[in-house]
Amino acid sequence: MTRPRTDLFDDGGDTGRLMAELDWAATPLGAVSSWPQSLRSAVRVVLSSRYPMLLLWGDRLSQLYNDAYSALIGDKHPAALGDDVRVTLAEGWDVLAPLIEQAMTTGVASWVPALQLLLERAGYREEAYFSVSHAPARDDDGSTVGVLTVCSEVTEQVVGERRLRLLRDLSLRGDGRTVDVDATCARLIDAIGGHPLDVPFAAIYLRDGAVLRRTARTGGDPRVAGALPDVVDMADPSPAARAWALADAAQGRAVDVTGVADRLPVPAGPWGDPTRTALVLPLPSAADDQPLGVLLAGVSPNRELDEAYRSFYQLLTQQVSMAVRNAKEYEQERRRAETLAELDRVKTTFFTNVSHEFRTPLTLMLGPLADALADTAAPLAPAQRERVETAWRNATRLLTLVNSLLTFSSLEAGQARSDAREVDLPALTAELASVFRAAVERAGLALEVDCPPLPRPVTVDPVNWERIVTNLLSNALKYTFLGRIRIAVHADHDEVRLTVADTGIGISEADLPKLFERFHRVQGARSRSHEGTGIGLALVHELARLEGGEVRVTSTVGAGTTFTVALPWSAARRTASAGPAPNGHRDMARAAVAEAVGWLTDPAGGVAEPAVAPGPATDELAGARILVADDNSDMRAYLSRLLAAEGWRVRSVTDGRQALDAIHREPPDLVLTDVMMPVLDGFDLVRRLRADPATRALPVLVLSARAGEEASVVGLSLGADDYLVKPFAAAELIARIRAAIRRARTDASGDDSAAPAAEDSPGAADTPRSTRPAGVSAVAPAPPVAEPTGSTPAVRSAAEPVNGEAAGTEPAGAGPAGAGPAGASAVGTADDGLGDTLAAEWTYPSVSTSASAMRHDVRLAMDEVDVHADVLEDLLLAASEAMNNAVEHAQRPSRPEVRVRLQVGGERVRISVRDFGTWRDRRPAMDRGRGALLMNAYGDVRLVSTGEGTTVTIERRLTDPA
Repeated sequence: MTRPRTDLFDDGGDTGRLMAELDWAATPLGAVSSWPQSLRSAVRVVLSSRYPMLLLWGDRLSQLYNDAYSALIGDKHPAALGDDVRVTLAEGWDVLAPLIEQAMTTGVASWVPALQLLLERAGYREEAYFSVSHAPARDDDGSTVGVLTVCSEVTEQVVGERRLRLLRDLSLRGDGRTVDVDATCARLIDAIGGHPLDVPFAAIYLRDGAVLRRTARTGGDPRVAGALPDVVDMADPSPAARAWALADAAQGRAVDVTGVADRLPVPAGPWGDPTRTALVLPLPSAADDQPLGVLLAGVSPNRELDEAYRSFYQLLTQQVSMAVRNAKEYEQERRRAETLAELDRVKTTFFTNVSHEFRTPLTLMLGPLADALADTAAPLAPAQRERVETAWRNATRLLTLVNSLLTFSSLEAGQARSDAREVDLPALTAELASVFRAAVERAGLALEVDCPPLPRPVTVDPVNWERIVTNLLSNALKYTFLGRIRIAVHADHDEVRLTVADTGIGISEADLPKLFERFHRVQGARSRSHEGTGIGLALVHELARLEGGEVRVTSTVGAGTTFTVALPWSAARRTASAGPAPNGHRDMARAAVAEAVGWLTDPAGGVAEPAVAPGPATDELAGARILVADDNSDMRAYLSRLLAAEGWRVRSVTDGRQALDAIHREPPDLVLTDVMMPVLDGFDLVRRLRADPATRALPVLVLSARAGEEASVVGLSLGADDYLVKPFAAAELIARIRAAIRRARTDASGDDSAAPAAEDSPGAADTPRSTRPAGVSAVAPAPPVAEPTGSTPAVRSAAEPVNGEAAGTEPAGAGPAGAGPAGASAVGTADDGLGDTLAAEWTYPSVSTSASAMRHDVRLAMDEVDVHADVLEDLLLAASEAMNNAVEHAQRPSRPEVRVRLQVGGERVRISVRDFGTWRDRRPAMDRGRGALLMNAYGDVRLVSTGEGTTVTIERRLTDPA
């Protein structure tokens, strides 16, 4: 039949055209021509609107809607036109029915901002949200005959906000409040479990070597625990191990897992539908090819797995990964901190135990020493009294150090206590300052004491207060050279203040924040002495805190420093302890002053020259000039007495700068220097002496309390001839000094004849003889030079035969040292041209001091060669290690000696060190630690070992310091 056309639907777009073509007579609404005017008007409003609108009319709730609404119902359009809404939206009618019935029965409109509605518009049960209003629709006589619905879909907005809340919750749960990885994963899963509409279930698997271990999962449903494996071997190819594709995702590839409902029948979504799909996502790490683990997450059965849903899961994975990485880093940092804390605790315990153990021998040292000094029945001779006084002073200083270490260790361990007493604080402070007055005035400084009476007594630990005042005054005296030191005690309504101000060198702003850190020392600062532990100010800081106060500091470089210890009255009026006061009143202050007096010897930097004891008439070193540089007055006095007894003229200075001045005024035969000194330390002194041509060959022997191979390597690499660690044996020191002076004199004379026989001098049996001149051949592109007569050393072309033999070969029947005088022999060139410029060979006794002699000889032999300074120092270090190994590890040598060969030519230098014993394995106690490492670091090293001995060859380019 032909349907009548009407202009009612003309402006309705596609939906209006469909409505115009619909046989309305077959619907409950009847033919369009029979529609009342009210219905026609409502239809025109709906079709003309661009906002989604639905008109429900009549008892059958027939549907009339526009284009915008047709998009909301998806596949249900156009069948829904004219049909009953209860049929079209049957899956969501339980939600819509109350709203529609309310509008029709009451005539009152309603509005719901985010109505959750189940829709089956895309082939699945979809979770959708609408902002919807229901208003009554009336016919021509005003009766309610339908409902006008205006709606808009807000699904993306509602779901997006919900997912953002989950991501926010993850960031809060993984914010580092726990540093345990398992606890962090549990917190993350707990956050995910609070949003089951988007993530029905989830589990975190972390990599543990070759396996993935489940660390957390959502919910307490036993079905989840039973379906998800606890551990997955990533190399296991079995179907059970591959069921969830966890191993694949652990390789960095995201995987969609389907058929989940068959394995894990867990209800999900708003209506308890089974989950059909899960995502297995790698948790990214810093290394893209090595994920931290895997996140297994279910997909909502009521939301399409579209690009937005996948993007949400990517963000979710990144949040989880970041939280896990942070937890791992925090856990590692915590473990490092715990390890350091344990080491610190062990160290503190060790210091405490050792310090306590020191007390017994110190008591047995100080007691007899004090008895000997106080004995009037059998008084000590002057020389012996001087020795005993030196021992007593330094034993007292050691006791002070032990007490400081004990105090500091107890503070660090939290075991220190304040034995508070009610004291007259100004009087106590003034008394302590008076102990320092003589030392301060001896230094040429003024001591000002301003300690007026306080309005009321103060309760503090007098021992701790003595430590505070003593450390601050000692510090001021150490770093003040002109002006004054002022100590004052004042109070106001809030606090009691101790102030120690000086006009010393001051402290830079960069060093002030670290000033109270333990062991911190301001580098390069001018001071009266370089001695000290570096814990004095740290001790002041901790003791001030223990007494309930604080310490503050202000300073200006070049103007001075002010330390202020402030005690609030609340801390200064504590309940005093009962019982007797501790013994040792003012002992710490007196010990500190005794140490400070040692700094003040020769305050102007003068030179002390002790009386010279004449040496034996047969000693060719009698009258040798020795310069001693050490900032400790007792050490200077001891060395002066010891060396003067050998018949040597000894001068002593307090630092490296004074040593340089003394050397330029009157060059000594040898310099004996400490390392740690103020103004200019021992290493800088050696560096400057070696840089000056006038003092380059001056023998330097370094004394230091810094034990260990690193310290000796630094000293020897700078050009020191020898390095001796304190404490040392007097006989060894004298033997090394004799050896160094003899080498220097032999090198200067160019003949070994000046050297005495080994038996002529004490300690020489352990000292290498000078072997420099006879074995050196300086080669130039000129004809061979005739051999001079007399005792002058032979100088030849390197290719020239010696005694009818080819150069460098040992004549038949030659002795162990070869044919050259004093154990040296001429050597020839090698086939590769090494030796064309310089060839030399020396033989040394197999004793520990031979390395020093070898360095001295090689350095002098290389004077005329154009060699980079760093290359020379590297070679000397490597050769020293080779020499030490030859001395220590040659077993049952056929000759008790070590032979060293030097060859230069073709822009290269080679040093060979040969011993004459069989090689033996190192015992741990004999291992020097890094000898082989040093040799290989400083040159190309080759080692050849036979039954007759071992030869180590070290080779470098002359001009390449790299």
